[in-house]
Amino acid sequence: MKNLIAPLCSFVLLLLCNLPGAQADDLPHYKPLFNGKDLTGWVNVNTDKDTWYVKDGMLICTGHPIGVMRTDKQYENFLLHVEWRHMEAGGNSGVFAWSEGTVPEGRRLPKGMEIQMLELDWVNQHKKKDGTLPPIAYVHGELFGANGLTTIPDNPRGTRSKSIENRCKGKGQWNVYDVVCVDGVVKLSVNGKFVNGVRNASIKKGYLCLESEGAEIQFRSIQIMELPPGVTSKAQTAPLLK
Repeated sequence: MKNLIAPLCSFVLLLLCNLPGAQADDLPHYKPLFNGKDLTGWVNVNTDKDTWYVKDGMLICTGHPIGVMRTDKQYENFLLHVEWRHMEAGGNSGVFAWSEGTVPEGRRLPKGMEIQMLELDWVNQHKKKDGTLPPIAYVHGELFGANGLTTIPDNPRGTRSKSIENRCKGKGQWNVYDVVCVDGVVKLSVNGKFVNGVRNASIKKGYLCLESEGAEIQFRSIQIMELPPGVTSKAQTAPLLK
């Protein structure tokens, strides 16, 4: 896999391989969260049965209605690799980490750590009242706690953390997010460079969710490398769902 995290992982794995008694099968490695064939491993939370579907090896979301689907298991410490592209100008979507995997009454999105995915034209379509544009860094990987999850932002925009450099590509072009989620810390790489982060997340273990929010988005690779667990209390863990 050609991504920013791979060289670091290779170095770490090389060290682990030289530990006494180390076996290759015991070492962390990437596993697909999307198998390219169907929605195995995913649970629809509050979208329609045809909101998410697989075509030509891609996971496609229509964007309607607004809502999420979640993984069928929880994750704590991990590396996440996601390849995605918006198909509409100003499209909106995202990934939730450490999510409760359910939606509070009166809302359409869950409590969790959101990793924003907005198409570049979003800023032009959402001008401020005085006619100025929102910061371009908002569209390509803003990080924030949603619906009650709290964090400390590296690059504050209020309670949110904005990217320090715009590296996102526009409509129809593939983007690569590599996300490090460890012990309440999130670091985000966009197309080969780390540009954003948060720390001290109030929840450090939960479900991953993909977001449907009004526009078609496509995914061609979603992979995860689980890392060793930390000291995570019950209060820092999302409720377990059946």
